[in-house]
Amino acid sequence: MKIAVWDTYVQRDDGIVMHFDILVPDFVKDKSIILKFGENYLSSKPFKAKSITSDECRFCHIEKGTTEMIDMIKIKGYSIIEMENCQ
Repeated sequence: MKIAVWDTYVQRDDGIVMHFDILVPDFVKDKSIILKFGENYLSSKPFKAKSITSDECRFCHIEKGTTEMIDMIKIKGYSIIEMENCQ
C-alpha cells in the first residue's frame, strides 16, 4: 500500500510544539478528513493542544507503508508517527 505522509506541527497549551506525521492511504486527498484524523489523535493525549489547520499540516511525500502502518490504517483509517514532543 502506498502511504501519503502529512507532516504536522501543533502547539500544545504549554507552548511546546509537537511534531508528528499523519499517514493515510495515498488515495485519500480530502484535507478535512486528514485534519480530522489529526484531531482524533490529539484527543487521545493527556494534554491539550491547539486545533490543527492547513497551516500546521502539509502533504510531504508518498512512501511504501510498513506492515505496522498498514495494519493501523486498516483499523483506524490512519496511522501516526510521533516525531517530537508527543508524550
